[in-house]
Amino acid sequence: MMVKQCLNHFKLVCTHKKYVFEACCEAGIPLQGLLHDLSKFSPTEFLESVKWYSGDRSPIDNCKDAQGYSMAWFHHRGRNKHHWEYWVDNFQDGMTPTLMPFKYALEMLCDFIGAGKAYLKDKFTWEKEWEWWKTKRELVVMHPVVWHFINMELSLLRTTPNYKLNYKECQLHYTEWLDLFKEGRMKGEWNSQLTLKERLSTAPDL
Repeated sequence: MMVKQCLNHFKLVCTHKKYVFEACCEAGIPLQGLLHDLSKFSPTEFLESVKWYSGDRSPIDNCKDAQGYSMAWFHHRGRNKHHWEYWVDNFQDGMTPTLMPFKYALEMLCDFIGAGKAYLKDKFTWEKEWEWWKTKRELVVMHPVVWHFINMELSLLRTTPNYKLNYKECQLHYTEWLDLFKEGRMKGEWNSQLTLKERLSTAPDL
């Protein structure tokens, strides 16, 4: 049984990496796509994920549900800059989201897409990806520039026929949100926690 789970999880990780690589190539960041999630093959992440593999959701989520935490996740989030959790700090003060540089925000978008395709397989649609994001976006503690960037791209992929990820166009969208944020002209709520805290860090260099 464990051997089968090991093989199935290995296949799932490779399938996920394949879809992420395809999205990264389309988005103009092929090297990031190639190097994406290599830490999943480390003993700390791989062995735990095999134990909690189910095939229909992340084994890390299964592990968290069962025991309240995941050592694989602690290991993974600290080594992969395309996760928004990597950019959250000051936990003792209620968490401060710092700005993800554009290239990592773009890889995160590709990661979201790759995960959706890996788990949903032939049932994947942009509508289902959007429905997943609508739930996800209420829970994340992303910097508002990143939040709006992801929200915009997934909305465009859902509503605009033949819309493709393009590095320059995505960078333009990201920069537009960044300018709005720097000028204090960003309107609307992006996350209830952030709106209440009103504690947003400044942006590092792109």
